[in-house]
Amino acid sequence: MIFVDDFPEAVTIHDHVVIPMKDGVELSARIWLPDCARDAPVPAVLEYIPYRKRFGSAARDELTHGYLAGHGYACVRVDIRGSGESEGVLTDEYLPRELEDGLAIIHWLAAQDWCDGSVGMMGISWGGFNALQIAALQPEPLKAIMAASASDDRFADDVHHMGGCVLGDNLSWASVMFAYNSMPPDPDLVGPKWRDMWFERLEGSGFWLDKWLRHQRRDDYWKHGSVCEDYSAVRIPVMAVSGWADGYTNAVFRLLRNLGGPRRGLVGPWAHTYPHLGKPGPAIHFLKELVRWWDHWLKGKSNGVMDEPMLLTWMQDSEPPKSSYAERDGHWVAEETWPSPGVKPRSFALGRGLLLDPQDRSGECAPASLSIQSPLSTGLFAGKWCAYASGPDLAHDQRQEDGGALVFETEPLAEAIQVLGAAELTLELSVDRPVAMVAARLSDVRPDGSATRFTYGLLNLSHRKSREHPEPMVPGERQTITFRLNHIGQMIPAGHRLRLSLSTSYWPLAWPSPEPVCLTVHLAGSRLDLPVRHAPHVGHERPKFGDPQIAKPEPKLMLEPEEHDWIVHRHLARDSSVLEVINDEGLYAHEYTGLRVGTHAREWYRSLGNDHGSVEGETRWTRTLAREGWNIRTETRTLMRSDAENFYLEGDLDAFEDEDRVFCRTWSRTIPRDLA
Repeated sequence: MIFVDDFPEAVTIHDHVVIPMKDGVELSARIWLPDCARDAPVPAVLEYIPYRKRFGSAARDELTHGYLAGHGYACVRVDIRGSGESEGVLTDEYLPRELEDGLAIIHWLAAQDWCDGSVGMMGISWGGFNALQIAALQPEPLKAIMAASASDDRFADDVHHMGGCVLGDNLSWASVMFAYNSMPPDPDLVGPKWRDMWFERLEGSGFWLDKWLRHQRRDDYWKHGSVCEDYSAVRIPVMAVSGWADGYTNAVFRLLRNLGGPRRGLVGPWAHTYPHLGKPGPAIHFLKELVRWWDHWLKGKSNGVMDEPMLLTWMQDSEPPKSSYAERDGHWVAEETWPSPGVKPRSFALGRGLLLDPQDRSGECAPASLSIQSPLSTGLFAGKWCAYASGPDLAHDQRQEDGGALVFETEPLAEAIQVLGAAELTLELSVDRPVAMVAARLSDVRPDGSATRFTYGLLNLSHRKSREHPEPMVPGERQTITFRLNHIGQMIPAGHRLRLSLSTSYWPLAWPSPEPVCLTVHLAGSRLDLPVRHAPHVGHERPKFGDPQIAKPEPKLMLEPEEHDWIVHRHLARDSSVLEVINDEGLYAHEYTGLRVGTHAREWYRSLGNDHGSVEGETRWTRTLAREGWNIRTETRTLMRSDAENFYLEGDLDAFEDEDRVFCRTWSRTIPRDLA
């Protein structure tokens, strides 16, 4: 990684620029303004997120926006209403009010004397979501967007649900925002009103997990903000970016398939990070690519950016299973269009422990069906739905999971296979309970027997026909269901085996079914369709991007070290299992702002034996902000558990000024399960 401080344009940073909204609320922006804009207006690039430009995303903002501004763009980082130094209260994700404010910001930017009237929008995660959503509203000054690690479908493919299953990350993410929303603005920027703003947030932001769990099917709540409801509304150019270890990879491929305007896709080996900061590596010089994108669409330069392939992806080589990687071996591959005519499905039949060529099934003396009732602990080594590369949060060796699964495996491959796209699984099955789930995993099995999971999929069988109108299963009745696994680019070498594993539990990645389930798979009606890439000529492949270059960050001093770990506890005497997640970001002193910022988090996911009524997830966060004469601490706790009929939630929020507790609130909620 190369730090750059010599740019084509000198830049001045404005820390607290007020943008007025129609209702009188003032939003706060940090603006990196090229000095040349005083004489010749430049395009503006907006990033619009709730992660506190003063401390939460500050370091990342400096690296990214400092670089773009140095290349002639007015870069604007706005805290969403109710976050950071922006007034108001933030009560949920992607609300209509947030999008209306976004439109107002874009028009305000276009009207500034330092802006030439053209605006781009960019962001990762939340910022990518609202870039897509605001693009669909078609504000005239918005000319192009870059959406990284974002989704077009808030129900089917976001942190809350997967395949109709409630995700463990739904609890984890709710806890992140619970803690973030407890923090005050910086008095150095907003002055004496900081305390009133803080207490307004403490009182009004709410307990978001309660809201989310009251929508367990695809209703209007999730349709709002899902651009998949009408892809034709997005008419401007879109760059869609993600990584194979991220939770939002599938959206890149859907956007390429369904959008009608200019579009490009980029997928690397990364987790939930920008590509220039990408982990697992290799990180790339993404900011150069971003400058080229903005130069073409905001400045009208003919730089050939749209003459390149529509999709660039990292084809991962085989690696031993690990819960974290510094880098993933592989190479870049290019597809001129997506879907690609060079990717064809290869079908495998399911036999007795085998994945077979369909023509080979006739010679196998297989039983007509196979059954499994997975242990509740199946999934302890599954990793996180959305990896952040800040800890050991990827799937570990699947041999530790496959004892609780039905396993189907090829013979050693005679030739290597390149998988690119989403595998599709068709199962003729029956279950003994009305509410059940299936977790399907594909693994690369090495000659030593170790199994590296490279993709997976989940399906709540109640959602087999419709996510909007789920129906319970009829116990014992055979049904044929088809669902897709996550997209992936993966090389499986000759001599390795391909393994399909099926389980009825994947806790705590997904919340378990209300009761233990016995799944029966009827083999004759079941198959796996694997998307196999037939490699083009080498000349069609994209060369390396080069090492990342970023702007120099402001100095900060570590006062307490970070700690990131995942620990599995198995207590055999009482037959209990606990996954403990440690996510401490330490304590840092920021030289530029004078703030001392601390973040400490713990999560526990517990179960007893095969008692589905025993599962619970608990999170605890402590966040601190301080400088000379000012010391704030907030503590949040969330507990989620369930039985066959209900989910049960508890929440606690305590806020301290110096060592005096100045605010306290608790929540207790019971929410009926809705075929979940």
